[in-house]
Amino acid sequence: MHEIIAKARLSPNVTRIEARAPRIAEIRQPGQFVIVHRAEEAERIPLTIADGDPARGTISLVIQAVGKSTRELVALEPGQFIQSIAGPLGRPTDLISSGKALCVGGGVGTAVIHPIAQGLRRAGASVVSIIGGRAREWVIFEEELRRLGEVIVCTDDGSYGRKGFVTDAARDCLAVGGIDVVYAVGPVPMMRAVAALTRPLKVRTIVSLNPVMVDGTGMCGGCRVGVGEEVKFACVDGPEFDGHAVDFELLMDRLSTYRAQEQEANTCSESGCRIGLG
Repeated sequence: MHEIIAKARLSPNVTRIEARAPRIAEIRQPGQFVIVHRAEEAERIPLTIADGDPARGTISLVIQAVGKSTRELVALEPGQFIQSIAGPLGRPTDLISSGKALCVGGGVGTAVIHPIAQGLRRAGASVVSIIGGRAREWVIFEEELRRLGEVIVCTDDGSYGRKGFVTDAARDCLAVGGIDVVYAVGPVPMMRAVAALTRPLKVRTIVSLNPVMVDGTGMCGGCRVGVGEEVKFACVDGPEFDGHAVDFELLMDRLSTYRAQEQEANTCSESGCRIGLG
């Protein structure tokens, strides 16, 4: 059992939960994730470790409430417990130790960019972060990222920072030059667009993928993705891969596999019926 120590709403549907997990807090590395199992019959949810405090024995998880299981998870309050948190899982981020890194975060993907930017600064690299949201209230982790380097904020409606998409700002940064590596995390179309920008420039680009995961050990095969000519499992081979080699079309297709079941779960959650889903 893992006690929830603190909880804060970051945007209209994004919540940050700080949970007690001392062993994970001590050994976790940038890019790694955990699988959260709220209760006995609940769904297993993969979440990136957005931050950690080994001294307090806590980790921070950022959850976008988009379905039944994530809404139930963010409904928990400090003092309540999560049944299990398994991790850290996945391969740590391949960090550069010198030069300049461009970190591009879209929406809740900004929470995944944060530990990467932390690791880059600790390793000795210079960091520029581009983050975005639909409007000002959807921008997250700006303050935390400003402690690590320059931050460019974009909003779709221009209510805060620069008007436009994070890819527009990324294009401008790349045009100036001097970027040694790009880390991009966010919606699949955004990561695909960033990879398209960097490919002709031959700038190494790393993306973090979010396919459907179940066990987190590579045994179920649910998180398989196409990278180059190979099939990879995001939970053990990733979740980060070469953005120029990822088959984004296959990834988008696989992400829609259980859309009908997700819609049914949402409907039953609102009406109070029970179905065979967590």
